[in-house]
Amino acid sequence: MRRTKIIATLGPATDSPEMLGRMIEGGMNIARLNMSHAPHDWVRRVVRDLRAAAAARGVSIGILMDTQGPAIRTGDLPAKLELKPGQKFTFTVRGERSEEHHSVDVNYENFINDISVGDIVLVDNGAIHMKVLAKSGNHIECEVLTPGTLGSRRHINLPGVRVSLPALTAKDLADIALGLELGVDFIALSFCREAKDLQQLRAVIAPAPHQPLVIAKIEDQQAIRNLAEIIAEADAIMVARGDLGIEVPYEELPIIQRKTVKQCLRLGKPVIVATHMLESMISSPMPTRAEITDVANAVFEQADAIMLSGETTVGKYPLKCLEVFNRVAGRIERSGGAGFAGHAELHDARQKLVKAAVVMADELRADALITFTRTGTMPRYAAWMRPRWSPIYAFCETSGMAQSLTLNWGVTSYVIPLDHGNPEKNFSAALRLLVEKGLLTKGHTTVIAGAVLSGTQRVDAVQMRVVE
Repeated sequence: MRRTKIIATLGPATDSPEMLGRMIEGGMNIARLNMSHAPHDWVRRVVRDLRAAAAARGVSIGILMDTQGPAIRTGDLPAKLELKPGQKFTFTVRGERSEEHHSVDVNYENFINDISVGDIVLVDNGAIHMKVLAKSGNHIECEVLTPGTLGSRRHINLPGVRVSLPALTAKDLADIALGLELGVDFIALSFCREAKDLQQLRAVIAPAPHQPLVIAKIEDQQAIRNLAEIIAEADAIMVARGDLGIEVPYEELPIIQRKTVKQCLRLGKPVIVATHMLESMISSPMPTRAEITDVANAVFEQADAIMLSGETTVGKYPLKCLEVFNRVAGRIERSGGAGFAGHAELHDARQKLVKAAVVMADELRADALITFTRTGTMPRYAAWMRPRWSPIYAFCETSGMAQSLTLNWGVTSYVIPLDHGNPEKNFSAALRLLVEKGLLTKGHTTVIAGAVLSGTQRVDAVQMRVVE
């Protein structure tokens, strides 16, 4: 059983009810909705179809709404511009036109205030490099450093520049309101720069009856500087290597990824490694050897999840990409992991009790580690400790809780009625369900972390049970 979770971004290649069902059967644990390209009518339809497809298959599928965030983009051009090194290029702001042929407006009016002479501007995901030569009024004059073709509405990166954009734009707030209405399970904050950005997002979702988990996307140098405080505030972290790989020197990217995964595993926060994992498979049925190794490294580091973007939105082979993830993750997991969770910082008694359950499961090579939960705490702690052999089964009372656990490494969740006055009844029901599903058979060893009755008092305990 694969422990590393798979997130797949939905798009034209994967948004039909039939394809959603095949994606679930192919191993997708969480469906990502990229709000940079997602009209609200489309989101409503896809969420409805996803929930129906998951229910028909008796599985829990998470839905992740990924906000666009405060992106800086060029405006519209009447025709594409062919740029050559040494040419002069002008950016304008506040809709002010330039007489220069090689010029474009920018959607961010403080662009001219944030940038300085000598700064490097990266356009179109880093494909075109420019250097700022001068600022005058609402114009920024640059020199083109690398050749390229500039089209309309291209993304702009400003490595090392502290921009004064808001954490949440008006578009983000409208998208989040839709996500709360539809009951999405996770909301990712793009270009998260500091802990107070996450606090602002939490304030927005606080009044809602359904509380999605908050994921901080690490995408620029400011986020790296504030990594510790962001991890402490977030429910989970995404190493978003697309923009991050442009914002930092590329040789630093593997170090940042590993540092982030280690820090998350030390503190017990789920972590996602994302972007360009199987980029060549957008058009090719086979991954490159480098891509296989990249996926393997993320799995070896024991990230909670790995993510597909363009591969499953517009790619020709979305199901094949899921197969590659499944095969590589399953094989690497059998060979062992980096063991970063061995440095977990445990502070309370319940964390230490779950650690004892994981140690027992490892020593026994148990066939299952079973938890019962209302809040998700016990299964999340068990996933944090990364049991070596045992799959984690979480039994929940609600589908919302089961869906929120789809991100956690090694956790499979089921919804059953829980009798809080009779733990033994819960144990029997859980074992019966796992036997019916063929996940356990007679003679299998299980470790159970959960409440038991001691006289009239409920206490947390760790038990070993053999399936009879």
